[in-house]
Amino acid sequence: MIKGAIFDVDGTLLDSMEIWEEVGVRYLRNLGIEPEPGLSKILFPMTVTEGASYVKEHYPLKQSMDQVIEGILNTVRDFYYDEAPLKPGVKEFLAEMKRREIPMTIATSSEREHIEAAFERLGIDQYFQKIFTCSEVGVGKSQPLVYQKAAEYLGTTPEETYVFEDVLHALQTAKNAGFRTVAVYDRFSDDDQEEIKKMADHYYVELGTDEEFWNEIQKDD
Repeated sequence: MIKGAIFDVDGTLLDSMEIWEEVGVRYLRNLGIEPEPGLSKILFPMTVTEGASYVKEHYPLKQSMDQVIEGILNTVRDFYYDEAPLKPGVKEFLAEMKRREIPMTIATSSEREHIEAAFERLGIDQYFQKIFTCSEVGVGKSQPLVYQKAAEYLGTTPEETYVFEDVLHALQTAKNAGFRTVAVYDRFSDDDQEEIKKMADHYYVELGTDEEFWNEIQKDD
């Protein structure tokens, strides 16, 4: 039986992965500069520093590297504060989890400030007992520490704790550490969907309040 739940944020609860593809385009347009076609695809795999370097090199910017980085980070910040929407069914699903008295935490690679602001704006901050971030625990989701810390806080074992994620590598990390895994579809992981379906314990196109999830997890005992 499920005794605790750990939720990823970007791509799982929030439809927010687009900002990481579009941030360079948004930043340049905010400066009145029209970006080249395909810039989003070029910048998406880069770190913020790498992306800032590319933009600085390819566009006539008066800003220093530090100012470009700050501008990009502020663009991301504004998205979470003002725009990032919930994915379909999320609020209803969280309300049902709360009704069933299942404690919930967050495990995210994003900045705490951004997540707290988005959750408060969207009215879902009430559902989570604590937010754990990869930067604060010191490692990313290629290692299970952020999930382990969250489960430790919940007082649950991995076998009775369900991790909700949208990307393959994070689901693999959680599963290898003994957690039950629930994959939530996100369009930015389209290339990995077949592997995700095979590997995850449960798979949903979107979360909701129907009985499918609750019926399925009864079989995990």
